[in-house]
Amino acid sequence: MSAQSDPLKLAFAGTPSFAVPALEALRRAGHEIRAVFTQADRPAGRGREPQASPVKLRALELALRVHQPTSFKSAEALDLLRDADVDAFIVVAYGLILPTAALGLPRLGCLNIHASLLPRWRGAAPIQRAILAGDAVTGVSIMHLEPGLDTGPVFATQSVPIGARDTAQSLGERLAMLGANMIGDTLTGLALGTAVATPQLTQGVSYAAKLGKVEATIDWRADAVQIERQVRAFNPWPIAQTFYNGEPLRLWEAALVSELEADNSAQAAPGTIIGTDHGIDVACGRGALRINKLQRPGRKVIDARSFLNATALTGARFGAP
Repeated sequence: MSAQSDPLKLAFAGTPSFAVPALEALRRAGHEIRAVFTQADRPAGRGREPQASPVKLRALELALRVHQPTSFKSAEALDLLRDADVDAFIVVAYGLILPTAALGLPRLGCLNIHASLLPRWRGAAPIQRAILAGDAVTGVSIMHLEPGLDTGPVFATQSVPIGARDTAQSLGERLAMLGANMIGDTLTGLALGTAVATPQLTQGVSYAAKLGKVEATIDWRADAVQIERQVRAFNPWPIAQTFYNGEPLRLWEAALVSELEADNSAQAAPGTIIGTDHGIDVACGRGALRINKLQRPGRKVIDARSFLNATALTGARFGAP
């Protein structure tokens, strides 16, 4: 092989838009992508019509062979990977667990692009959990897959700061590009025999549990700082929500109200609207939150002023129906 290594024969597994930049980067690098695995089409939208994943759509545009097994534990799925006869298997936010039988098939093994600085935030929702926890820094780890949940040794990491206004969407886009830029060097090192994987630390382990819609409902008794993190972490899914007159309201953008502006929040019950001059200011268990963008069911996302022009909220209260 040359210093840059020869192109490799690869399989790729991913489902959401987070995985697309890595797929594109591997293709641009000249590697032969012999098989793309993604989750089955799922109902979406008002008509609940089956919708292909972002990875499937992009793979088809690139004229790549796409497979959608419901489980990788089936003999059929293992045969698809075996028949592809690949050097390495790249996995990015796939959503299905690879059994030990699959992990041993590629010559150079299976690599995972994981959106955290392992061992922090192993699991399904590392980006959202990092924002919810108030982490100042996160990043990407290129990991060698093994049977445990994100427990494999790590080939490379790079960190990025989490901005005060970062949402799961904006942070995820940055991390997706970072991972796409990192995977090439790791593959080259593997092919040349120079890559070294370091076992993860046994301290500092945390788990990023899968998000659920039940978490999206705001409890106004919580600290405003925590609620503001929820709004950012749950954008673009499942979207933080509250209720007004029994109707759900989705909260797309919010900010903390300064202590000087929130003086009257201490006397107001959590969920009470305490100001509408600069947004929709809501009293929390501690401090206050300013809602800047929100959405009624079936309507477009609008700014707070547009909402207030149609709805008088002074003295009203948000909360459970």
